[in-house]
Amino acid sequence: MGNASSIDSSVVVYLEVSGKQEKIVFSKHCSSRDIHDLVAQAAGCSKYCILTLKDPNGAHISMSPTMPSNTPSAPYKVQVSQPTSNQGDSEVLTQLMTHVADQFNKAFKVEEMRSEISTRLTALERKLEMEGLKAVEIEKCKKDISEIKDQIWTAQKKFVDFNRMRPLLYGSNTHDHFYSSLSDERKICLKRDIPSYPKYTLSQETIDYLKQPTFDIWHWEPNEMLSLLEHMYHELGLVKEFSINPITLKRWLLCVQENYRNNPFHNFRHCFCVTQMMYGMIHLCKLWDYMTREEIGILLTASVCHDLDHPGYNNTYQINARTELAIRYNDISPLENHHCAVSFQILCNPETNIFANLDKDGFKRVRAGITQLILATDMARHSEIIESFKSKLEGKFDFKSKEQLDTLKMVLIKCCDISNEVRPMEVSEPWVDCLLEEYFNQSDREKMEGLPVAPFMDRDKVTKPTAQIGFIKFVLIPMFETVSKLFPQIDETMVQPLRLARDRYEGMKEQTTPPNPKSQKDQAAKKDGE
Repeated sequence: MGNASSIDSSVVVYLEVSGKQEKIVFSKHCSSRDIHDLVAQAAGCSKYCILTLKDPNGAHISMSPTMPSNTPSAPYKVQVSQPTSNQGDSEVLTQLMTHVADQFNKAFKVEEMRSEISTRLTALERKLEMEGLKAVEIEKCKKDISEIKDQIWTAQKKFVDFNRMRPLLYGSNTHDHFYSSLSDERKICLKRDIPSYPKYTLSQETIDYLKQPTFDIWHWEPNEMLSLLEHMYHELGLVKEFSINPITLKRWLLCVQENYRNNPFHNFRHCFCVTQMMYGMIHLCKLWDYMTREEIGILLTASVCHDLDHPGYNNTYQINARTELAIRYNDISPLENHHCAVSFQILCNPETNIFANLDKDGFKRVRAGITQLILATDMARHSEIIESFKSKLEGKFDFKSKEQLDTLKMVLIKCCDISNEVRPMEVSEPWVDCLLEEYFNQSDREKMEGLPVAPFMDRDKVTKPTAQIGFIKFVLIPMFETVSKLFPQIDETMVQPLRLARDRYEGMKEQTTPPNPKSQKDQAAKKDGE
């Protein structure tokens, strides 16, 4: 691709609002909720209003990523209506408060029931998995587990009903967090049964290949990626280290997968990509010689969770648009703080808590370690973390110092998070397309909302070579070269591929850059002189 502007999966729709024409642009990867909010913004009304779209023939149009584009001469008419009630405000409020009080009581009972049921469920699953039971006993256990899960699902549905009442109680100005996955029990709680993905038998070739930076992550289906992640926890001894119930590990991985959004770049495959590179670095650098198994578990788990529920719009957008996340976290790493919050909300659920068997101090260490590493992935902190690491390398690096080891772990997760160009070109280049698509979606939205647009995200200014050359030269190569001072073995497998990637993109840039007339004239004059 010569020019990155050819990457375009946006949909353009023209609207008519009270006789005035408006235009919205959205990605095919947007959710219906995002599109609804864009239409509401164009209509100048609250996003909690009821909106209807009709084509020029009066047919209703669904607000979804698959809605057809139209033309300025045939815009969709937007009809806005507010929820109405035939009852007086006082009567509605009284009924609402009564219902809410009712739901509060149910919610408390639900939590009580969940605690008791989870204890029974864990005991049954352990018994079923660890002991050699007779066929009749196994069937009885399975029946009991099925009944317990039915009770949990019924209880969750009642609790969800209470969550739905909140916007009505607090009014139409309720913030987005009522619709975010962070407060959405239906999303955080696992929807699928365990095990719902097949158990794959991995060949020795795959097991060895999984440890290599050259691993091609594009050839694996979601269920296969889950099995590969599961294998990593078993192979590194983390299941034993943390006394993880294997069924809980499966359940946790499924829940993590469900809480990655279908963004062009920040999706579950990116999560797997980063975790696989971390797994490769653990083996390549033999990190178990320098760290405890607990610390290796923190590295791997932070990699799995590092972009949970990423909305596809970066911190700059969150802050400039004054989103609910930016407000909640006071403009300080809003996305990374959100990823941490979702990670531990999943781990708060006994059904998906892989650290359930740690003691209080152990869990506290793991929580602090994972939080520290996820927060370190904010690129706004890049210089701070790298300079700190460099200063620690000036003398002899002390692996027994907690402060120095923490800095090393932060640098390692940063390396893995942005390591695509370490991989072979056929693996890395599609990621550039995915990233540019996500950037272009954001810059299109920023233009529409009148927000500042970063040049490297603007489809009219950036190309694939210009996007990558500076990043590889000034961010990736210096960072990986610094790590290679501590682990020389990564120079050949990681630093050298980065240099080759830089040279390749510089060659692409030369091919796509128009020749300089003055330079051509000078070269011609030189040739004549010869």
